[in-house]
Amino acid sequence: MKKILLYLVLFFPSFHAFTQELNCDVKIIPPRIMISGPEVFQTMERAMEEFINGRKWSKDQWQQEERIPCTIQITIEKQNSQRDFEGTIQIGSSRPVYNTDYKTPLVSVNDRNLTFQFQENTQLQWSPDQHRDNLSSILAFYALYIIGSDYDSFSLEGGTDYFLLCQTIVTNAQNAPEPGWRASGEKGQQNRYWLIENILTETFSPLREASYNYHRQGLDKMYTERATGTKNIIDALNGLNNIHKIKPSSYNMQVFYYAKADEIVNIFKPLPDEQKTPIAELCKRLDPGNIAKYDRILQK
Repeated sequence: MKKILLYLVLFFPSFHAFTQELNCDVKIIPPRIMISGPEVFQTMERAMEEFINGRKWSKDQWQQEERIPCTIQITIEKQNSQRDFEGTIQIGSSRPVYNTDYKTPLVSVNDRNLTFQFQENTQLQWSPDQHRDNLSSILAFYALYIIGSDYDSFSLEGGTDYFLLCQTIVTNAQNAPEPGWRASGEKGQQNRYWLIENILTETFSPLREASYNYHRQGLDKMYTERATGTKNIIDALNGLNNIHKIKPSSYNMQVFYYAKADEIVNIFKPLPDEQKTPIAELCKRLDPGNIAKYDRILQK
């Protein structure tokens, strides 16, 4: 039996080719005034990609083709010393739609609470039970958030375990001096604390239900059952009304629509007026920052 298994491993590597969950492309935009040479930012990109892509974040077995495509763009606005940096971090991820070559945007977060230290030739380290440094905690937080969001889109509240790990990272960072980890701060409630605090509360369970219905019951069905898939997307978006009544203009709703607004326009613009007009009005009410975008749904 052992010889048979060895044969399978050697000659059919895909038989056991389980891999990491993320396939992340990291882009660093350096500051206009640099204290270090440009090579430090290239080293930074490589270190972050190795940290995210080279780590196993879950206990589940993933195939190579199942890895989640995602992006991280860090815009460094200030370099305060050789190793101290400030800026913003933008996180994006997508997931394939069943039976198509289309990838739907899933996560789109612009985090303006980014301060960190980076030392060349030092490997990024992270432990789930402590806050070692700000950069590794932020990267781990968003890696797990991406995975949790992906699971939520395939099964109802399937990402809970990963969101709980995100919450643990936030808890461990409560005494850290850097911003973005606490309930109050200079950026208000648009930070990592509220992103994960909200998603784990009962108030925001309709948002997680909407993600499942929009993606798994909606987009994934549209190839074979277009009418059913479209109806499920409409029902998913209508379900967000319940959150808006309690917490209008919440950060999590903004994050959802930031990822999905253009896609919603493209889905509903070709449909008859009786289907697209209510959705256009709903989205304008729930996402007033993109009213001009939703007006395009109604254009002939």
